Amino acid sequence: MTTPDGGEPRPRMRPRREEVSRLFEALERREPEQAKILVNALGLRLVLIPAGAFTMGSPPDEPGRRANEGPPRLVDLTRPFYLGAAPVTQQQYKQVMGTNPSRFNEAGGGGPEFPVERVSWDDAVLFCRRLSELPAERAAGRVYRLPTEAEWEYACRAGTATAFAYGAALASMQANFDGNYPYGGAPKDRALGKTSKVGSYAANNFGLSDAHGNVWEWCADWYGERSYAQSPPRDPTGPAEGQFRVARGGCWRNQAATCRAAYRNALVPNNRDPYTGFRVAADVARGT
Repeated sequence: MTTPDGGEPRPRMRPRREEVSRLFEALERREPEQAKILVNALGLRLVLIPAGAFTMGSPPDEPGRRANEGPPRLVDLTRPFYLGAAPVTQQQYKQVMGTNPSRFNEAGGGGPEFPVERVSWDDAVLFCRRLSELPAERAAGRVYRLPTEAEWEYACRAGTATAFAYGAALASMQANFDGNYPYGGAPKDRALGKTSKVGSYAANNFGLSDAHGNVWEWCADWYGERSYAQSPPRDPTGPAEGQFRVARGGCWRNQAATCRAAYRNALVPNNRDPYTGFRVAADVARGT
């Protein structure tokens, strides 16, 4: 196996999973009919994210912290949901939308298994609607959407409270970002300078790949500078209106600090660039 840039393989760092296992065991006792992993009509894998509570935002002493990441508050997500195990790929996007807008397509150094990019928030929402309308998905009762900002951060953290799902540091062996600017004392490395195949790096405790780096991921919420202080603690959905939509996770051209679980980006909804993609969510349906 080689790295996304064709180099020698690097050790894959696997986080501990004990806390997540306990969450899943509790969920299985409550809802035994829910599958932990779904594969839909596109071959898109979704993992079950259990309901739970977490501290959203960053502590004041986290290096690189920005004011819009606080105040940290306890958020309760009361319903389980499914989330794409990886960002939507170019192949999956083309199957639904009929086009591939990505810069890093096969001619641009990428390919079908690379994340789709150069998609606006509106494009992502339309993809979700069209995917929901596919006969197999309608028969299964699955309705797709973008995750809320709170759902995204909860899923990214996957039971951890550190800057990253992997701990307090981030090295380029763990995520696709500009390796010249690691975090938390991790060693420097070169940057790929482009996206990488989804799933090229170790998944977090929930089984999600590329939550840190590769492409920014659109969330459903309008962006609010002070929304953490103003939104409800249960199942928050962000402001009712705004100028920008939230994007999370950082991307291949960013420093590691921008890929932190708490970092918030704000983009105009019609923004299309080679740094931004998305992953889909779906609410739990009985019998899935």
